[in-house]
Amino acid sequence: MPAVPVATGEFQTAARAQAAALNRPDFDAVYVPHPIQDQTKQEIEARADAALLEIVARLTDPEPALIPG
Repeated sequence: MPAVPVATGEFQTAARAQAAALNRPDFDAVYVPHPIQDQTKQEIEARADAALLEIVARLTDPEPALIPG
């Protein structure tokens, strides 16, 4: 089942380490600016809109790129 994790940039190192530990280094997240908890609904929607094309591309790409070493 296609899936794309989404996280804030603050969790990039941890997310990549977890993916590698699970033998899925290709399962990299789409990262949005941190923090999000203090953002307005409109600011959250803008961040989602900015990430949408990358999320769709990853969901529909038959050969996902590996994360950089």
